This record gives sequence, C-alpha cells and structure tokens, in this order.
Amino acid sequence: MQSPGASHDVIILGAGASGLMCAATAAQRGRRVLVLERANKVGKKILMSGGGRCNFTNYQVEADNFLSANPHFCKAALKRYTQWDFIGMVERYGIDYEERRHSQLFCRQSARDILDMLLDECQQAGVEIRTHCELAEVQTLESHNLRYRLLGRQGQQPFRLDCQSLVVATGALSIPTLGGSGIGYEIASQFGLPLVPRRAGLVPFMFSDNMKAVCERLSGLALEVTASCNDQSFTENLLFTHRGISGPAILQISSYWHPGDTLSIDLLPGLDAFQWLREARQQQGKQLLKTLLTQRLGRALVTELQQLWWPDAPARPLADYSDRQLRTVADQLHQWLLKPSATEGYRTAEVTLGGVATEAVSSKTMEARDCPGLYFVGEVLDVSGHLGGFNFQWAWSSGYSAGLAV
Repeated sequence: MQSPGASHDVIILGAGASGLMCAATAAQRGRRVLVLERANKVGKKILMSGGGRCNFTNYQVEADNFLSANPHFCKAALKRYTQWDFIGMVERYGIDYEERRHSQLFCRQSARDILDMLLDECQQAGVEIRTHCELAEVQTLESHNLRYRLLGRQGQQPFRLDCQSLVVATGALSIPTLGGSGIGYEIASQFGLPLVPRRAGLVPFMFSDNMKAVCERLSGLALEVTASCNDQSFTENLLFTHRGISGPAILQISSYWHPGDTLSIDLLPGLDAFQWLREARQQQGKQLLKTLLTQRLGRALVTELQQLWWPDAPARPLADYSDRQLRTVADQLHQWLLKPSATEGYRTAEVTLGGVATEAVSSKTMEARDCPGLYFVGEVLDVSGHLGGFNFQWAWSSGYSAGLAV
C-alpha cells in the first residue's frame, strides 16, 4: 500500500475531456495534480467521437444549446472559457480542422490530435495520470489542508491517497463500453448533493408496432426531415435502422422525448406539399401519386407510405384527386406521427440527461456549495448539450472553471 503521505493538492477522477482540461488548467497554476482513470486508456470517448474525427466545439455556442433543470447555470462557465479559447489552443498546436453543417468543427485528420494536445498540456504542467484505478471509498478528513482520502486499487495494488481538492469528472452512464458509469452520482449522494433523474439522450428510437418491420425494410435509407416533439424541432437527416430510426434529427429530438410521447416527422421540410401536389395535378394529371413522390422521397419509402396511407392509390392518376384529398396527402407527408416504444438506452446514447443538480454547485467554480474542495465537472452534472460539439465545449468550459479554483 502507498504510504500515508501520498498526498496531492488536487485529485481528479476521470481522464476524459473535462478531467484532462481541469488537470492541465490546475497544474498550470502550480497545483500538484493527480488524475485517476478507471479504464485502461485515457480519453476513449474523445477518440471515438465524431466518427473518429472529434466534433470538438461549435462556432455558435449559446445557453439555448444545453438542457438543464436550470438553463442559466451553464452561462458563467461558457463565458469564462469560450469556443474561441479552445479553437485558439487547437490552432496553437497546428491541428487541421474543418467546419461542417451547423457550424460544427471537426478534426480533418483524427480525434487523436485533440487527445494528444490535452495530454501534452498536462505533461508540460507536470500532471500525473494513472489508469486501471478502481475507487472503493471516499472519506472526509478533518484537516483543512487535506480534506479527502481515497481508497481503492490500481490493478492489484491497493492505494490510499489524500488531497485538498477532489474533482469528479467521471462522465455518466452513456456508452458503458467506453467507461460510462454511475460512480459520480454515488459520490454526490454520499455528500448529500441532490440528483436530477437520469435518462439517455442523443439516442436512437426503437419500435414494437408495425413500424418496426417498416424500419427493417428501409434500413440504411437516409433523408432530410424536420423532427418535432414537445415544442422542439430539428431539421437534419433521419436514418432508418434495423431497430427503428436514428440520424442527427432523431438524436437531437430524443433529448426532448419522454416515454409515451409522439414524434412528428415532416418528410418534406421547407416545401408546401399541398401546393406542389396541386401544381403537379394541373401540369401532369395522368401521372401517378407514387411516381411524383418518388422524385423527392425515393421509391422504397414511397412504397412503404403507400401501404400505410394510400393502399388504393397505385392505379389512380393525380387528376382523380380532389383538393381535399391532396390536402390529406400533404398533411400526412408533413406530419407523420410516430410513437416509439423506447430509445436504445445508454448502450448507444451519446449523453446522459440529468445528473448532479446544479443548485448544489457553484456555476463559477463547479464547487459543491456545502462541501469545500469537492468539484463536479462535465457530463456528471445536469447539463447536456445538443449534438454538434456542445457537450465537448461544456467539458472544456466546466473543466477550465474548476481548474482555476481547485
């Protein structure tokens, strides 16, 4: 066992985005920092994000891009460390990046560039990082200089470590294969911090009704739609899968969906379908509805929609449709109502909604209000971003804010 004197100014639990950012920031201030990582490697989620290219931030970052019981909580940290600050570091390291749709920024080469940059910042500042660390217990110490004692194992070797400041950067329940766990919530509960109920966010939907077979047959097909639920809408691609529906529009809206809710899918966003159908009837009255729709929606999808909505349509030319009937068709195309049976859950969710309640944490320093020296950063908090680099920006901003204070 390590000697009782193994103490540090700051111990950070988790070597992900927020933990590494916090470590580098604190160490640059002269703090002695140790990072404990449960997995065998650091930054696993960074490496797999954005298809291996890491959507590391977004040019347009607003509080509106985040979900939280307190929508104002994220503002202070996002202002203290902005997307421009992170972009500045990326440029300082000469990392090649590109802008994609909706102002999203990705590495041109590899997500490894971002991880290597963070590790280099840590190394230069003297941060120590240990992997394979399993935490068993956190104890409180009476001393003002050393407030917390950590007991656990690194591989087969037990450890006992003391610190003045303890930062919980353990992430959340999403994608357990990459190290997602609930230990951060257990620590919060141990110290009396309230939790907001957790659920999977940015996650595909599944169906148990006749839509399941429809999705299986259409698996691999993608098209741009507007997905709406609970007064929120996103216009992006929808992807049919063997289990249901996915794609950016669906992942985004999933964060606003609750079990039992109905989704509304507009298959022709930005188009007045009724006007389009009337003009087609006038100009090409002999054309079949299916032929016309195939121009915009593709043959396979139109075949499925026809079976669902217009089983008698195959032989009817457009000229035989009244305005009222065309209006009905248009309404169906603009409002395809779907009722998912569930999401795919934490196994594939990109974020965990809910978490440590922000009312118990300082928005400026990320310190627990009633527990001096205990900090929470990143996804373990009840702050979740939209798809598009916002969750990484929250990791950078919250990690940096805590790094200035620990």
